[in-house]
Amino acid sequence: MTKNEIYEELLSICEKENVLRDEPMKNHTLTKLGGKADFFVTPVSYDQMSEIVAFTYKNDVPFMLLGNGSNMVVRDGGIRGIVVQFSKLNDLYSTGTQVVAQGGANIIDASRLALKESLTGLEFACGIPGSIGGAMAMNAGAYGGEVKDVIDHVTVVTKEGKQLKLTKEELELGYRTSIIGKKGHMVVEAVFNLEKGDPYKIKEKMDDLTYQRESKQPLEYPSAGSVFKRPPGYFAGKLIQDSGLQGKGVGGAEVSTKHAGFIINKSNATATDYISTIQMVKEKVKETFGVELELEVKIVGEDPAE
Repeated sequence: MTKNEIYEELLSICEKENVLRDEPMKNHTLTKLGGKADFFVTPVSYDQMSEIVAFTYKNDVPFMLLGNGSNMVVRDGGIRGIVVQFSKLNDLYSTGTQVVAQGGANIIDASRLALKESLTGLEFACGIPGSIGGAMAMNAGAYGGEVKDVIDHVTVVTKEGKQLKLTKEELELGYRTSIIGKKGHMVVEAVFNLEKGDPYKIKEKMDDLTYQRESKQPLEYPSAGSVFKRPPGYFAGKLIQDSGLQGKGVGGAEVSTKHAGFIINKSNATATDYISTIQMVKEKVKETFGVELELEVKIVGEDPAE
């Protein structure tokens, strides 16, 4: 299909203001990096989402779902086809001891709603900069808690455009992995099982975790968050630090001097700078300690044209 044909089909599904052409991905990633997406679409209903996905599947149009742009690096050549973001599917509400969140809501906001309703269990998520959909896909966790500890079930759209409900057991949640990522499902809603708690103790814990995060992480610079998974028996940040890599990088990208597990966009970096710095870190740690670091961030898109 031509770009114009794809555009017309998208306009038959979504409102015009929710379909952007040649949209710079640096506007939608926390690294502030990335070339242009052919189409950037923000559906406002589950049915629109299903129609878009079914259309891409039937017509073999490249498709990618974007959370809130954390934990991701988009190459400078941008993304072909359609990028969909659930930013307008972001409702949150509580019912009894459950919190219900649409896929485009931020998991930080879910933890704040839990606090407001005196519900405990989501405190660990108060500093995770990701959407509900992204957090579910990678079983996000921090400070001893993980999504799998509190999830009840999710509603997803399959890559064929069908809506499907998955229980906690069916999600196959492991360390930074789930059936969602493996199958290419898209989370449109998640339901968390929490418990009634003391709001003062909940807030105290969230304040403590927020302090730990802000004092130790380089939040003053754009970044993709923690770049590498924790290697068995090691800590990625400690390996990188002990390899003497803090403050080093390529172009405008740099290994943070505040937390070695983070690579920051310090000075108008390109995605190529950022990815080259990742590769430099991997090679140096392998050379120094014999440990192969595995990426936690996703690298997507195309290299820039020569």
